[in-house]
Amino acid sequence: MIGSRPLRILVVDDDPAMVGAITALVGTEGHQVITAYDGLTAVKRFREESPDLVLLDLAMPGPDGFTVAGQIRAAGSAPILVVSGESAEEAKVRALGIGADDYLVKPFGKAELLARIAAVMRRVDRSTAGAATGPVSAGSLTLEPARHEARVGDTALTLTPTEFRLLEALVRAAGDIVPHHLLARSGWPAETDPDLLWLKPHLARLRAKVEGAGGPQILAVRGVGYRIEAGE
Repeated sequence: MIGSRPLRILVVDDDPAMVGAITALVGTEGHQVITAYDGLTAVKRFREESPDLVLLDLAMPGPDGFTVAGQIRAAGSAPILVVSGESAEEAKVRALGIGADDYLVKPFGKAELLARIAAVMRRVDRSTAGAATGPVSAGSLTLEPARHEARVGDTALTLTPTEFRLLEALVRAAGDIVPHHLLARSGWPAETDPDLLWLKPHLARLRAKVEGAGGPQILAVRGVGYRIEAGE
């Protein structure tokens, strides 16, 4: 939950039985479910309903889950938890690279689903809590953590909560290298042992957004970590 408020969750799956099962599971926590059984409807419902969280299957007719994840991420920053029967690492890395925040393999139990939802939403809470400090910058890039806002010059950047935390960690390092393990902990603070494989796809998306807007370069230091060009 966000604070004590129940979540509005968009559940996207072409299997009515799975949608019903997830609806029943999250309903025990008081969450409200919005349903979509295909990719086109999912994107439409996301834009119309502005859910707090998306639970997204990958295999479905029409636009698949990877395509839907990309379109949803382009339309907003609500967390995406992929819920898929595909357990291959390649699928996980691709989903995370497109913008998913977490990945849950079917079949799963109620406790695991609710724990994953809680973990994803804790990340959102921490990134937007406002306990952070004032603006920080690196060259033309400015972050305002209390508002969850990032911009390059006058160009606003649309960042997911995870992307924002990763970028803030890099900017606060003021050009110094942030080791892989520390950056992962910044990006996924609710995880006790975040997988370092998550970094590469998220940093690739983050680099495209920041550098695409004319901001400072985000550089990979092979075998060590990442750093951002701090500017003058």
